[in-house]
Formats: sequence, structure tokens, C-alpha cells
Amino acid sequence: MSQRPHHRPSTPGDAFFAELSGGVDPALLTESAERAATVLVRGARDAESAEIADRLVLLAETEGLETLAELWAGAPPDSLAGCLWRLYLLRTWVYAEPARVAAEFEAGRLRAQVARVVAGVADPPGPEEVKVMIDQVLRGIAQGDFADVLLRAAAFARVVATGRAVLPAESGADAARMLVLAEQLESAGHVELAHGLG
Repeated sequence: MSQRPHHRPSTPGDAFFAELSGGVDPALLTESAERAATVLVRGARDAESAEIADRLVLLAETEGLETLAELWAGAPPDSLAGCLWRLYLLRTWVYAEPARVAAEFEAGRLRAQVARVVAGVADPPGPEEVKVMIDQVLRGIAQGDFADVLLRAAAFARVVATGRAVLPAESGADAARMLVLAEQLESAGHVELAHGLG
């Protein structure tokens, strides 16, 4: 009977453990993202400062949308982090395509009367008016009630989704995505009203 030579199992070198320790624990990242969102929403509301409100509005521009995405894009829509991600995504889109947004809002406002009123866009809704409205909505994080912020943003997204559905150049998928965003923000607004988002 021949004896099989015994080999010691290979062990990973220091580099292997360095890679592990350098990586970010997903649970810690999620916890940090939620904590940052809580401080922004709950702390900002207590501050009642116009300067803080302005800084909140410009957060995506100063920190970069990619940075916010790393923090909040994967958060559920009924969490503070998930809501902030959707709000900043909406603002970034409005600023990137204000003429298109205004046209879609205009097309949808007669078919979504209640949502049009809740959104609070000036009449007629031109490119500058939709930018002013979305900034007012985000200022509400620091100066108002977060449920109102979410419900106004949801109403705005609903009117735009309605407009997308009736404009011949728009795709049905684009309208459906905007409607999903509106429904997520509205649902989160009702959770905030009922017992506060966690």
C-alpha cells in the first residue's frame, strides 16, 4: 500500500487579509447611510435655518450624485435614505432637462388636477418654474414637514408621468417609471404621516 504524500493546505498571504479588511462591510455601509439620512432629515428640520435649507438643496451638486448613489441608491423606498435618493434623483433630472420636464408637466396638469395643485408649480409651468418648485420642495426638508416634501414630490412626479403617457414622443416605459417613483414617494409620505419613517 503506497502512502499518499501529505500536503499542507496553502494559506492565504497577508495581501488576502488586507483586501478583506480594506473592503466595506455592506451592513456597516447601510447603517451609515441610514444614519446620515436621519441626521439630514431629522436634524435639519430641527435647525430651521435658511442656510441649512440651501445646503440641502445643493447637496447633490456639492457632493456629487455618484456619492449620494453610493450611500442611498440601494435603500428601500420606504426608508429615509431611499426617499432622499429619490428626491435628489428627481431634482437632478429636473435641472438636466427643465424644458422637457415643463412640457411633460404641462401635458399632464389638466389630466391630474389634484396632483397639479399639490405639486405647486407656477402657472404656466416653464423650465424655470419647475426648477424653482423642485428646490422649494427640497427646502421643505429643513423648513417644513418631511411628509409634505414627499407628497409634493409625489404629486409632481404623478403629473409628469401623466404628461409622459399622453405625449406622442414619450415611451410608455418612461411614463411607467415616473409613475412608480410617484407611488413610492406618496407611499413613503403616508408612512411618515402615520408613524415616521425609520
